[in-house]
Amino acid sequence: MTTLEHRPGEAAPLAAPKQADAALRDRSGRFRRMNALIRKETLQIVRDPSSLVIAVVLPILLLFLFGFGVSFDVTKMRIGLVIEEPTPETARFEASLTNTPWFRVKVAHDRREFLDDLTASRLEGVIVLSGDFSERIGRGDSAAVQIITDGTDPNTASLVNGYAQGAWQSWLAQLAVSGGTEGAAPISTDPRFWFNPELESRRFLVPGSIALILMMIGSLLTALVVAREWERGTIEALLATPASVTEFLVGKVVPNFVLGLCAMTVSVLFAIFVFDVPMRGSVLALLGASTAFLLVALSSGLLISSLARSQFLASQIAMITAFLPALFFSGFIFEISSMPGPLQAFSAIIPAKYYVRSLQTIFLAGDVAAVLVPSILILAFMSLVLMLLTARYSKMRLD
Repeated sequence: MTTLEHRPGEAAPLAAPKQADAALRDRSGRFRRMNALIRKETLQIVRDPSSLVIAVVLPILLLFLFGFGVSFDVTKMRIGLVIEEPTPETARFEASLTNTPWFRVKVAHDRREFLDDLTASRLEGVIVLSGDFSERIGRGDSAAVQIITDGTDPNTASLVNGYAQGAWQSWLAQLAVSGGTEGAAPISTDPRFWFNPELESRRFLVPGSIALILMMIGSLLTALVVAREWERGTIEALLATPASVTEFLVGKVVPNFVLGLCAMTVSVLFAIFVFDVPMRGSVLALLGASTAFLLVALSSGLLISSLARSQFLASQIAMITAFLPALFFSGFIFEISSMPGPLQAFSAIIPAKYYVRSLQTIFLAGDVAAVLVPSILILAFMSLVLMLLTARYSKMRLD
């Protein structure tokens, strides 16, 4: 007859299956709680029109503003052309200026006629052809052409100067061709502009504006929904459940992540079909970069919500910490390399900088791994750090 004896220090034979069953029930309970929180958050989004307005209407409105309102392309600059001594050469130069799409030319014979217009900013610049212009051209000397611009607006003054010099060089080349001396120039340049041969500023501004929009929407969505629960007092019912911090964060992030992807899809479709921006990269690369960036934006909103318990305060913090740095330090409008060293270093912690670079590459150049992989890895690391900070400072108690 055989008997089973339980010796001290040995585990009971039925302890291991019981522990496995307990772990399985605990894991199953976590999934059920997360599914319930995701369903609850999804229903709350569907019932709250403000979330849909932020995710659908706001991207369209901002894209129209950035796409049509912000442009670095110069067309129809108002220029005064002073011809002190009219000749056939000055007439051809005037025709070359008038036929370009960049200038709207007003002609006079004395520069004093344009002084008031230039002072009152009714003209962006004045080009003066001296009285001996044709004589110098005939002798082969350098002709006296003066370009006067309004220095109170340095950017416009530089543009006028650059475009006027370009028009002058083009006119000289045509003159050399008509005179049969086109081979006299020792150096001939043949510029090529890759990825954006038309040099349309809209083609890099629109992808940059998508990054700005998603940063603002992502941080606002999560910051407002949690703050709203604090204001309405519904957070108390949520905190009464056995849900952990991780389950709470997953329940908040997943529905808003889907909402952010919808906003990204709407923005990309508008960029392609309304603003005619080519997309040379793959959808997979776009989805990877957008996923990493949206997680950063949503995490920053959750971190804000862990500090602010009113919607007004949360929206103000989101605008200051998410929108403004993305606007100034992402490279969307302002060139980072021209900033002082400390500001360039500060731009390294701005998530939008890496997403703007990724989007401009995906839209204009294609899937360039040397650009996309480091940017996505940095964004993934930022989202991880922000999520850990959020979990650290999130309180699952009312006190």
